[in-house]
Amino acid sequence: MKKIFALIFAFGFVFGTDAYAANYFIEGMEDVPIPDKMMQIQSDNISFGNEETRFVEAYLQTNFGKFSFVAGFYEDSLPQLGWTLQQQGADYLSFVRDNEELKISLVSKMPLIVRVTLTGGH
Repeated sequence: MKKIFALIFAFGFVFGTDAYAANYFIEGMEDVPIPDKMMQIQSDNISFGNEETRFVEAYLQTNFGKFSFVAGFYEDSLPQLGWTLQQQGADYLSFVRDNEELKISLVSKMPLIVRVTLTGGH
């Protein structure tokens, strides 16, 4: 019985934490995570570039939450991945890393839609 309880606890810990959700990243931006309870809108992705520069744009959506939650998530997580906050406002954030710029902006409040744009060199 103790083994079954331990197995259930371990399964719940691994799959029921935010750490598990943090394993999801924006397609085309392999080191830009997607906040919990948000999903990428696959039909709206734009990506092009060459060996020197690139442009990637993605949209995230949820029916829950506000832009302030998204902003807080990225203010906490992106510096851990080497990004530095450059500018912020009530409905946008801008980060830089090396030769790249990452912009996160509010598109719609309900449903909450956020545009994430990555530009710059590799």
